[in-house]
Amino acid sequence: MAYRFASDVYRHRLDRARTLTRAAGLDALVVSTGPDLRYLTGSRADTFERLTALVVPADADPRLVVARLELASVRDSALADLNIEMAAWVDGEDPYAMALAGLPAAARVAVCDTMPALHVVPIAARTGAIPALATDVLRELRMTKDTSEIDALRHAGAAIDRVHARMGEWLIPGRTERAVADDIRAAILDEGHSEAAFIIVGSGPHGADPHHEFSDRVIEGDDIVVIDIGGPVDPGYNSDSTRTYCFRAPAADVADAYAALQEAQRKAVEAVRPGVTAEAIDAVARDHLRDHGLGDAFIHRTGHGIGLSVHEEPYIVRGNDIELRAGMAFSVEPGIYFDGRWGARIEDIVVVTEDGCEPMNTRPHDLQVL
Repeated sequence: MAYRFASDVYRHRLDRARTLTRAAGLDALVVSTGPDLRYLTGSRADTFERLTALVVPADADPRLVVARLELASVRDSALADLNIEMAAWVDGEDPYAMALAGLPAAARVAVCDTMPALHVVPIAARTGAIPALATDVLRELRMTKDTSEIDALRHAGAAIDRVHARMGEWLIPGRTERAVADDIRAAILDEGHSEAAFIIVGSGPHGADPHHEFSDRVIEGDDIVVIDIGGPVDPGYNSDSTRTYCFRAPAADVADAYAALQEAQRKAVEAVRPGVTAEAIDAVARDHLRDHGLGDAFIHRTGHGIGLSVHEEPYIVRGNDIELRAGMAFSVEPGIYFDGRWGARIEDIVVVTEDGCEPMNTRPHDLQVL
């Protein structure tokens, strides 16, 4: 995969951002470093106390406000190809005045939701009002993936599937969760990920903690083991897939509960299509587990959006009545958890198509005996 997309991709995104900013009644977006800036420009810049921010006025060309000593951090982006003005500043100058230059005195400004208060407060002082969140504008942009993004998600999904396919090499009774995690991390990097963003090796009772990472616990032969792994693949799009493993045929109660979980996940994936609400997908999985006496064991939402961030909109959760659209990408990952005993989760990333969805992960969903 390329380090970033072609410049025309970012030009189109910036044009849409300007249109949506105008439609929202805003004078400008101010987007600091992070996934939103990367989405709009391909920039991987990462700063904190010195402001680096893309200003997207509703009725003028965008410009980047950046500390002169940080200019190198944006050179590999599409900014130069897009002829975006670089408003470089040095210590002692006022970057917030530079960001707001040319806007009305009481400009209606929206900032991205990851901007530190260190920058939000000075912007508020100069506009005379607390900035709005740009979430509605940026969510509308990022939530529906274009063909380039979907290709990147396919690539990431196939890469993490290849890691899961090798689990029998590392997941062996007598080894620690940490040793298994070390092997998984190396394989994730070997498969082209820039980092292993997260690794969960939840063996036995640790599998009952959905956000357990790994520990020095020694894996035992009668354990059920939850493996949830993923990370970004260039140009920054994330994989995320969970499978559950064991080492011998499970007890009848475990097998029955897992079969119900597998059916809940299958039904939820099959329910994905344009026009269905996010909460309806959650209900499909949740209702099936409840009907099998496992409602209390499912303690989290059914899924989360994914792209440049591992977790982004849309969230597949009760109360989210947004209608799914072709191009939306998210996880479908119901789980069941029994405190102090065991847990299980099955997770695929899917992309909504015109008449259903395309899974990005294709590894078997059964309780895999290694």
